[in-house]
Amino acid sequence: QVQLVESGGGLVQPGGSLRLSCAASGSFFSINAMGWYRQAPGEQRELVAADTSGGTTNYADSVKGRFTISRDNVKNTVYLQMNSLKPEDTAVYYCYALIRVGAGALTTRRYWGQGTQVTVSS
Repeated sequence: QVQLVESGGGLVQPGGSLRLSCAASGSFFSINAMGWYRQAPGEQRELVAADTSGGTTNYADSVKGRFTISRDNVKNTVYLQMNSLKPEDTAVYYCYALIRVGAGALTTRRYWGQGTQVTVSS
């Protein structure tokens, strides 16, 4: 079984910074992609940032220039560095990973972290 454990959320002043971490553990062949979604109260979940195994990244327009996604392949961990935080960044942040768990076809699965709360006070 594969598990994704998140950490790093908390309360921060506008303009401050946080770094979220999401570590994958278990038995698998490779992690093909990792990224982050967020969901604010009463809002739909939105994609914040994604990082493929090929090194390409994609960011939501609302966070471009402020957030940076990175991966540590040794630790099987994805990070989200969040700078210049705004009140509208307040949300529960969920990491995800597309993980190959077998040697054959149809062995890639999407896994989710438990979510971590980020609150940016006004």
